[in-house]
Amino acid sequence: MNDIPLGALFGILALLIILSGFFSGSETALMTINRYRLRHMAKKGHKGALRVDALLQRPDRLIGLILLGNNFVNILASMLTTLIALRQWGESSIAIAAGLLTLVVLIFAEVAPKTLAALHPERIAFIAAYVYTPLMRIAHPLVWVVNILANNLLKLIGVQADKNRNENLSREELRTVVNEAGSLIPKRHRAMLLNILDMENITVNDVMVPRKEILGIDLDDSWDDILTQVSNSPRSRLLVYRENLEGVVGFLNLRKLGGLHLRNEINRDSLESRIRDPFYIPEETPLTQQLIAFQQNKRRIGLVVDEYGDILGLVTLEDILEEIVGKFTTDRQTLSPHLHPQGDGSYIADGSTPLREVNRQLNWSLPTDGPKTLNGLLLEYLEIIPQTGTTLLLESHPVEIIQTKGNVVRSVRIHPKIKTNPTAKNAA
Repeated sequence: MNDIPLGALFGILALLIILSGFFSGSETALMTINRYRLRHMAKKGHKGALRVDALLQRPDRLIGLILLGNNFVNILASMLTTLIALRQWGESSIAIAAGLLTLVVLIFAEVAPKTLAALHPERIAFIAAYVYTPLMRIAHPLVWVVNILANNLLKLIGVQADKNRNENLSREELRTVVNEAGSLIPKRHRAMLLNILDMENITVNDVMVPRKEILGIDLDDSWDDILTQVSNSPRSRLLVYRENLEGVVGFLNLRKLGGLHLRNEINRDSLESRIRDPFYIPEETPLTQQLIAFQQNKRRIGLVVDEYGDILGLVTLEDILEEIVGKFTTDRQTLSPHLHPQGDGSYIADGSTPLREVNRQLNWSLPTDGPKTLNGLLLEYLEIIPQTGTTLLLESHPVEIIQTKGNVVRSVRIHPKIKTNPTAKNAA
């Protein structure tokens, strides 16, 4: 060593510090690279991504290789620094040289390369993969021995290093990814993706048309009344029954009657021959499951029933799709059939308004795990049938009961939100 020129020693020391920085920075890049983007690029055949993905299949081996290399060059750098210090300034300078080396390694071989790698992980990782892939083959025996010792040590504390890691995203984690996508995904599309994630927690009775609002044809009515209803119906499919909903016959697709109308061949027999058997749906069926059921059974409409078989309401394919893409309407003057904006900033709402609709249209957060309608929530909160003129705070909004009939709230007025003190009683 004494025969090596001092300039060569400094050159070797600089090279070792560069190698140390490479090992440190590449470790950060490989460990922080976006795994999902990496897999996407690998599937498209990107050579660098394929190499990195192969290395990350066994992260314990990769880390072992990097640490072996990093520790090796750092020890050599320390030895070389000591040698230079002894040759130039004697034993008294060893401590000063060690301090200077620590500062240089910290800046040039740790902080700077790791910061660069954290800012550009893909670029650094792809370059590093070209070095580590052949190096892994060369150093495999030594890395294998080190990993065996390290993994056995981890087993003593109950950690299985060779166990497959679960990198699947949960629903909430996926929600966070979608929210943080920013400009990569248009806002409208992000809302649709989030709505799809929510569908698993929404059941058909959250979106169904309540029983009392179901439009249908009573076959016991006169033929003229039936024709009038068929001709003026705003819907393409109608429920058909006899006398009342307990006597359900099935569903009628009014579009299939168009040809008969044109040929003046429509009559009671031809109408009844086109009635399709009813399709029943349990009330707690999740929307995702019901969407699949509609597809498998080639249906677009069904009756929601409780555990006793009583009809609770009606749900259509459009109702489910609206939970994803929003309302299929171009009318901007009305928020919904149940919410009517007033000139003073308040809203007149039907008691039958679904709470999910109130939350969506007014950006509220009323609880939906109990009652499903505004009437139900008011009755649960007040614990009595309120009289006309009763007022209360609901989500910090003054709510006035406009009309009650029998045992239900028919309509309410919702005023703009007011600021309340923390001790104010709130329905939600």
